[in-house]
Amino acid sequence: MADETVVVWDEALLGYDMGDHPLDPVRVELTMALARELGVLDRPGVRLVKPEPADDALLTRVHDPRYLEAVRAAPRDPLFAGFGLGTSDNPVFDGMHESSALIAGASVAAAEAVWRGEARRAVNVAGGLHHAMPARASGFCVYNDPAVAIARLLDLGAERIAYVDVDVHHGDGVQEIFYRDPRVLTVSLHETPLALFPGTGFPDETGGPGAEGSAVNVPLPPGVGDPGWQRAFHAVVPSVLRAFRPQVLVTQCGADGHRLDPLADLHLSVDGQRATYRALRGLADELCDGRWVALGGGGYALVEVVPRAWTHLLAVATGEPLDPATLTPPGWRDLAARRRPGHEIPLRMTDDVDPSHEPWQPSGEPTAVDRAVAATRKAVFPLLGLDPHDPRD
Repeated sequence: MADETVVVWDEALLGYDMGDHPLDPVRVELTMALARELGVLDRPGVRLVKPEPADDALLTRVHDPRYLEAVRAAPRDPLFAGFGLGTSDNPVFDGMHESSALIAGASVAAAEAVWRGEARRAVNVAGGLHHAMPARASGFCVYNDPAVAIARLLDLGAERIAYVDVDVHHGDGVQEIFYRDPRVLTVSLHETPLALFPGTGFPDETGGPGAEGSAVNVPLPPGVGDPGWQRAFHAVVPSVLRAFRPQVLVTQCGADGHRLDPLADLHLSVDGQRATYRALRGLADELCDGRWVALGGGGYALVEVVPRAWTHLLAVATGEPLDPATLTPPGWRDLAARRRPGHEIPLRMTDDVDPSHEPWQPSGEPTAVDRAVAATRKAVFPLLGLDPHDPRD
């Protein structure tokens, strides 16, 4: 296997543009510009790959053919309604099928490069549209590119794929699509569905018949910061991945758990997100011979957060992590100011937060995070042969 990183990129990926909408492609544009100016994309062993759109054969591994027809037809009909399209969350826009298929194709290209040994790691920051259902758009997502990429890996011969979703919203679409497939482990850490869209992702969602233990959900209370989030992550994710023994790790790295994000209520920092990406790479190195497919996701602090978080993701995937004290380049600040006048432009790649945490323990006075961890471990750990009360598991 080549010890390289593929970054799947083409400016055409910015065509997934719903207009005046929270999911603004400027966040992807500014990410790639920041990574380029900091030299991340010019590192040895980094290869940029131009994606091709996913064809119908790929898309229908996940989506209903009638849904594809609707996505194609909707922009031609000003009165179109149905299939979750034409809503405030998922407005119809010109080129909707083409741009959505290109994002799916980019995630498939990342997965193929890793599985075929052309690269050890691959990144598509424009991907991560994890809410789309087989026959319905949902949560800003038209086609479910993580699920399409996972389906492609299965077709190529993968027998155990772990999907870890660290977006603030539950990865409901990917879970739903593979809920009865024991070959795919879906793990999601998210703000509690009692407070946040999509209203799913409770601990007792553990996989369908024949796939018990293949879904893991850690719903966290509003207001959780880096120490609590990291505590929950490390109390659940390494254990379930080690028990499952995946051949490849696919991650959705939404940046909307940040304290500045306008659509959610967790209080993470860019420093904490960087720590998570490092942990995910470490797990891929430990369990999957480094095979890691990293996708973007949510994130609505378009200038202040997403470009820094995902540039850290790209740095972790392509080699050495960036020093958090690194200054953002003046040229990038100028571009950000032009693209989004009036936004506060970050001067450094850090929020000056220490994301360290105390390991979870089953004893003592439990916090709200500890109770969430205990509920998840109780629900799913026995299904994976793990002891929910043993902190070593």
